[in-house]
Amino acid sequence: MSDIKRIGTGPRMSEAVCYNGIVWVAGQVGNPGDSVADQTRTCLAEVDRILAEAGTDKTRILSAQIWLADIGTFAEMNAVWDAWVPQGHTPARATGEAKLATPDYLVEVIVTAALK
Repeated sequence: MSDIKRIGTGPRMSEAVCYNGIVWVAGQVGNPGDSVADQTRTCLAEVDRILAEAGTDKTRILSAQIWLADIGTFAEMNAVWDAWVPQGHTPARATGEAKLATPDYLVEVIVTAALK
């Protein structure tokens, strides 16, 4: 049986959990007060960092969920996403509107990826 590996474990949650060839990355948020574009850049940089720590990268993302505080910012977020996501390796993705943990968070990115 595969061991469970936890990354960035805290008292409430881990940044990621690896098991059986898959890594589940917890929702990543940006800096309060930043624009949607800047918060998206921060989220994606954190996804890159966590995936690297898990031993994989964004070309192995299987699925992504993106939550926006305001769906009206969809195009702004997508401009950053499109520049970041590797063409030919785009994951299954869903985007929706939701109230996030605080009103200062405008975007949250959650991914699941295959380990190398």
